[in-house]
Amino acid sequence: MSPATTLRVPGSSANLGPGFDALGIALQVYLTCRFAPASKLNIQCTGRDAALVSCKEDNLIWQTALTVASRAHMALPAADLEIHNEIPLGKGLGSSAAAITAGVIIGARLLGLDWKQQRILDEAARLEGHPDNVAASVLGSVVASAVEPGGNTRAVRLEMPPNFRVAVVVPNFALPTKQARAVLPDVYSRADATFNIQRAALLMAAIATGNTSAFPAALDDRLHQPFRSQLVPGLTEILRLRAPGLLGCTLSGAGPAVLVFYEQGYDEVCELVRQTFAMNGCTTEVITSGVAVSGYEFL
Repeated sequence: MSPATTLRVPGSSANLGPGFDALGIALQVYLTCRFAPASKLNIQCTGRDAALVSCKEDNLIWQTALTVASRAHMALPAADLEIHNEIPLGKGLGSSAAAITAGVIIGARLLGLDWKQQRILDEAARLEGHPDNVAASVLGSVVASAVEPGGNTRAVRLEMPPNFRVAVVVPNFALPTKQARAVLPDVYSRADATFNIQRAALLMAAIATGNTSAFPAALDDRLHQPFRSQLVPGLTEILRLRAPGLLGCTLSGAGPAVLVFYEQGYDEVCELVRQTFAMNGCTTEVITSGVAVSGYEFL
């Protein structure tokens, strides 16, 4: 029997306001998988939302590993797979991207493929359909990413400024990504596209330099949040919140969780978001685990 391998993949928040399908940030909430070849498939899941995770062959991590094997024209050996999850499912914190990233890595390992970080990123982005969450799960920290016409992903990682903090306020309902994407228009005006390009550039420059004066303007968006606000009670008011130390709020990925940017020492601003959700009938929890500096890693 081969010794078991333990893999840890961070969850993530995508878009960061104006960077639709392009920007992501890795968070210190993790998907941990312990796996080893076996005579037959055995999947066990513990942790957050474990009851929602299939322990059969249709498990997303295992299905991703099978896809890796199919593309490599190889047979995937059965495995013992122990999954421990900390990432809320269906809340906009990159649970599927973390699972797909884990599946690509596990598939490659079980097949003996010596895939480097770039190949793992390319494969995971192809399977996920967009690169923002998986790039954060692979590289860690804050990541800007784009997919080339040939399908390869280009990604650049930035360190989060030491005086910046992030937290996630998670409401008590799930929002399927498919539903959140269905409300988006097929066509945008030149004015709205320009608006977002300006703010996405401003946001990355502000993060690169630690400049707080660019906020909250750097988090404004016209491509997805105005349309998704109908699906998340209180979101419109949350995006308008202003307070000392609060840099601004954005929808986390497709939602319904909200990502809160704030300055060090102002943790109390998260309570403003919770109160706004509460006034709209939603109970919440706050995840303040911070930014994951590393992407996936073997423990």
